Amino acid sequence: MRAAGDDTPRLPKDPAALRTLLLETLARCDTLSAELGNVASERDALAARNERLQHLLLKLQRRQFGRKSEQLPEDQLLFAFEEIEATLAANEAEGAKQSPALRDSRAKRRRAGRGRLPAHLPRVEVVLAPEATACPCCQGPLVEIGVDAAERLDVIPARFRVVVTKRPKLACRTCSGVVLQAPAPARLIEGGMPTEATVAHVLVSRYADHLPLYRQAQILARQGIEIGREVLAHWTGTAATEIVPVVRRMQELLLRSPRLFADETTMPVLDPGRGQTKKGFAWAIARDDRPWGGTDPPAVVFHYAPGRGAKHPKALLAGYSGILQCDGYAAYKSLAAAGEGITLAFCWSHARREFIELAKGKTAPIATEALRRIAALYAVEAEVRGKPAEIRRAVRQEKSRPLVEDLFAWLSAQLARLPSGSPTAGAIRYTLNHRDGLVRFLDDGRIELDTNTVERAIRPLCLSRKNALFASGDDGGARWAALASLVETCKLNGVDPQRYLADLLTRLVNGWPNSRIDELMPWHCASAPVAERQA
Repeated sequence: MRAAGDDTPRLPKDPAALRTLLLETLARCDTLSAELGNVASERDALAARNERLQHLLLKLQRRQFGRKSEQLPEDQLLFAFEEIEATLAANEAEGAKQSPALRDSRAKRRRAGRGRLPAHLPRVEVVLAPEATACPCCQGPLVEIGVDAAERLDVIPARFRVVVTKRPKLACRTCSGVVLQAPAPARLIEGGMPTEATVAHVLVSRYADHLPLYRQAQILARQGIEIGREVLAHWTGTAATEIVPVVRRMQELLLRSPRLFADETTMPVLDPGRGQTKKGFAWAIARDDRPWGGTDPPAVVFHYAPGRGAKHPKALLAGYSGILQCDGYAAYKSLAAAGEGITLAFCWSHARREFIELAKGKTAPIATEALRRIAALYAVEAEVRGKPAEIRRAVRQEKSRPLVEDLFAWLSAQLARLPSGSPTAGAIRYTLNHRDGLVRFLDDGRIELDTNTVERAIRPLCLSRKNALFASGDDGGARWAALASLVETCKLNGVDPQRYLADLLTRLVNGWPNSRIDELMPWHCASAPVAERQA
């Protein structure tokens, strides 16, 4: 008897029928399990696809409307501070007009904290004497008992002058045909009007201050000097040809270094015959041993190439044997694979960048945690920056190695949990695939954590590229790369590019011997005393 409301199905009493029913039930369970598995797979695929699409959407939105880097660029940040400080100064000036006491107190505070102006600047004295020189009481003469002196920074706007070179001819009154005259000085621009300092001014304005030649022509025109853009271009091309041996020698010196940085950036150039631009590349190698106390001076050399294939870095680094710190681009990996003595050290900044894009959406906790762990490595680097390589290696072995090992173990565990098509999985795979090069800094104190050294050197080229739009063909790209090499190396060594290029061009056109070309490197200019450098 079945109780009322009992809907349990009746099972057959016959064993054969019961066995058949059991087999049918098991087959149905297998079918349902397979269907559920397919649904789960579809769900995971859809989830991964959804995450990937959300990541791409956020990335596109940031590229269109947001900042282009993972942090606010320094120049933009300084611009924001400048605007805020200018607003505060305007408010203070308005308040000072209403309160003389406030104006006097602020003036006193400025005088106390402004410091002294550099001693090498010329001084022009302006004496303000009282109109009356007799005592108002007895009408006797007044004598000076002291003086109050105040220094203020003044400026004479950039002005041009004409250098007139006269070569007197001397003749003998008694001997016929005897005429003596000093030889004419060598000129960079034969038969032209500019001095080497003027050409250097054009080069610095173009490649250090990022002023295109047509803007320079406009500035000259305001002073009544009509020099066309095409004339300035001729001066630039002539100077670029003259400095080629110096840049080539600087490249040779860099290739002797035990460790180099490498990177590349686009350089748009005109494509003759098509009336359009094509994409060229500026390949850069840089050296900066200051973070570990090395004695070799910092330098950077740019090399223009019409493409991004592996043959271009191979030509640039021909004969190099040492540590090459770079990103994960395959062209660099091919150099190490060729067995030519190059050991790759990869960039943690590039690995971190993969997670930054994900963490910005605030929907990827794994990426956020990865960034936190990488930040701990950078905190250790801040402690050892500037210390000898042996100390850096010892601290890294003690503090950084456990962090790195935990990070890679954690990333491997997270990757096993994620769908293969997930953007987070892609970022993790990039880091895991470059593990050998990323951990190399642990065993060598000379290796940096990232390639920011060469990226900072490349950044001015990007600004110049934005202002000038393009170079005039492949030859223009090579010229741009050569001149930028000297300008950016000057900056790395604290040398005034204007003074250096003017001196360099003067020496070259006067026949500087090739056997002493090493003395023309920018870092030798930095060793001169300040007063001598300003003379």
